[in-house]
Amino acid sequence: MAGKSLKNWTFLLAAMLLVFNVFAKEPSLYGVITVADLPKEARETLALIKQDGPFPYAKDGAVFGNYERILPKRKRGYYHEFTVKTPRSRNRGARRIIVGGEPGTPQEYYYTDNHYATFKRVKE
Repeated sequence: MAGKSLKNWTFLLAAMLLVFNVFAKEPSLYGVITVADLPKEARETLALIKQDGPFPYAKDGAVFGNYERILPKRKRGYYHEFTVKTPRSRNRGARRIIVGGEPGTPQEYYYTDNHYATFKRVKE
């Protein structure tokens, strides 16, 4: 009898976790950050994205492949990356804003300050 009860509890727990994952508004693989909480340089990059440039780095606007598979899965070409200037860095640094959506009509923004290891969805 105890084995059957344990199986029922295990099933119930698994079902609850499935429901939570299906209906969660934000995947647990990334956090959320408001525009006001972004570093100044990220806010400047976001403004450039919204006015369609000009962008200071040649790779700005390049397709982001989402190879880390942290962001929601979309077809290739959905995400584009833009460099966020890193003070005192001699190269592009590790900070980026990833834009999701059709070019010219972005639908979502993500910020990373560690070269794609983690992301925060930008909440406007």
